[in-house]
Formats: sequence, structure tokens, C-alpha cells
Amino acid sequence: MSKDKIVVVGSSNTDMTIRLAHLPKPGETELGGDFSTAAGGKGANQAVGAARAGGSVTLVAKVGQDMFGDKAIKGYLKDGLNVDFVSCDAVEKSGVALIFVGKKSGENSIAVASGANSKLSPADVKKAAKVITEAKLLIMQLETPLATVEAAAALAFKAGVRIILNPAPAQKLPDKLLKEISIFTPNEIEAEFYTGVKVTTIEDAGRAADKLLAKGIKTVIITLGTRGSFVADKDGKKLVPSFKVKPIDTTGAGDIYNGVLAVALAEGKPMLEAARYANAAGAISVTILGAQPSAPTRKEIEAFLAKTKGRKQKPATNK
Repeated sequence: MSKDKIVVVGSSNTDMTIRLAHLPKPGETELGGDFSTAAGGKGANQAVGAARAGGSVTLVAKVGQDMFGDKAIKGYLKDGLNVDFVSCDAVEKSGVALIFVGKKSGENSIAVASGANSKLSPADVKKAAKVITEAKLLIMQLETPLATVEAAAALAFKAGVRIILNPAPAQKLPDKLLKEISIFTPNEIEAEFYTGVKVTTIEDAGRAADKLLAKGIKTVIITLGTRGSFVADKDGKKLVPSFKVKPIDTTGAGDIYNGVLAVALAEGKPMLEAARYANAAGAISVTILGAQPSAPTRKEIEAFLAKTKGRKQKPATNK
């Protein structure tokens, strides 16, 4: 395997989405929403995002022996993913996510039934050891068991493979794992969970990043939604501004960002340039309903960047 390949170890879900006038509060029933289904799961979203952006991607995941799993694998093959290490669990059903999306804001609320994702094990990682250790980058999230994430990180770290960890859903992580991570990509809420710093301003992002870097992580990228992505490493800190678009659905935008970031880095782009490229992909994705359906192609990303060249990006604010 050539060293420009990307491996994603993570979750595969089917997303069931309802668009509503507003997100319901606890105890509230909201009628009149539009319903749709689409392939999802943070791991699979990142893999598809990377593949459509031109990456050569292997997905290590687990689905159930059901129609959702069959359909997911067919979709991955269509997007050009290597699915040799996507296995089927004989007992657990495929993972499912129930998603509410506010029509006006594009914001979402998500509940996940992990299903087969909970059975992705260190043994599954071991079967994929060769592709992991020969990859350019490994991408992971936290929708699969932590022991599995740790096993994959240990393999990659020992082989000198760069590791991107998108630490969501947020949970307590061991110091050993954090020291193995090359690039840590929380959003504002996750950054607060891991550092205790409430991220409402750019200065807050800087303070949170400092705390994460002190744990041994090489690079921290805090994704700030409409403000862009805040990149911090031993050489300094910089906000890479977002692009102004009208959001329809933010589901999966962070996943698309991570997948496309990996492609840009695998191709040798400097970190800030890679972050801008990923920002563009994330901006495109929020204008389309659904997680994987919103992942742009390389052609679409480059056309978007060409269209915005010379135009001011959305200014950063401290709000």
C-alpha cells in the first residue's frame, strides 16, 4: 500500500432525519416534518468525505446482517471505498441515528442506537493491521468502543502514521492515547468537555488549545462552525475563517471536514491550507440535507474555492 492512503476506523449508521420548524423541547411533540433516510455514522461519513475529495480510503467498521448494513456497504463501494474490513455482526443490528433538523437554523439534535458499532473490536483492528501501519493517515472518532480506538492508535503510532482523532461523542480519554494523537479535532462543546474552558470567543479557543497541547497532542484544531477552524500547534495559533453560506442541515459537517482535512494533509498541503480546504468542504456540506449525501466531490470543492478566490471570507468574531 502506498503511503498516501487513508484508513478510517469508526462507525457506520443509517440516519433517519426529520426536518422541523424548530427542534422540540423535552416533552414537546412537533408535527409536520419532512422525513428522509441516508447513510451516516461518523466513521463512514469521514471515509466517504475523504473518498469523494480524492482520497484512497479503507474503512474499518462493523454493520449488522440486515438491509441497512447491505445498503451501507453498497454505498461505500459506489464511493470507491475499500470495504475489505467492513464486517457483519451475526447478532447486533446495524447502527441507527434519529436526527431532528431545524428548518430555519439548520441545527440538529441526534440520538444514536450503536448496534453493531459497539462490537467493532481490537481483534477487528488487528485484522486490518497491515493497511493501518502502511497508511499515510488514520482517522478515528468515539462512536465505537474506546478499546478499539486505543488498539488502532497504538498500531499507527508505533508505525509513525499520523492520527486524526475527532473526539466525539466526548468521553474521558487516557493520557497515553492523547500523547499518540497527531491532530485532535473537537468542536467548541467537546473542547470545553476536555479542558473545562467554555469556548465562546477566539481567545477562549486559544486557552483550550493550550490545555490540549499540554497533554502531548501535536496539533489541535477546534472547529467553530460559522467562524471557521482554530488551528494550534507548537509554532503558534491561527483562526482559519469560514465561508459564508446559507445552512440547510449541519449534520455531518464536522465529519466531512475531518475526512477532507486528511486528504489535503496526505497530499502534502501545509496545515493552514489543509484547514481552509476542509472549511470549504464543510461549508458546501451544510447547504445539502443529510450527512453522506452532503459530502462534496473534489471538483465541487475546487470550484467553490475558485469561486470564492479574492472574495472576503466570513469575518471572525468573538461572539
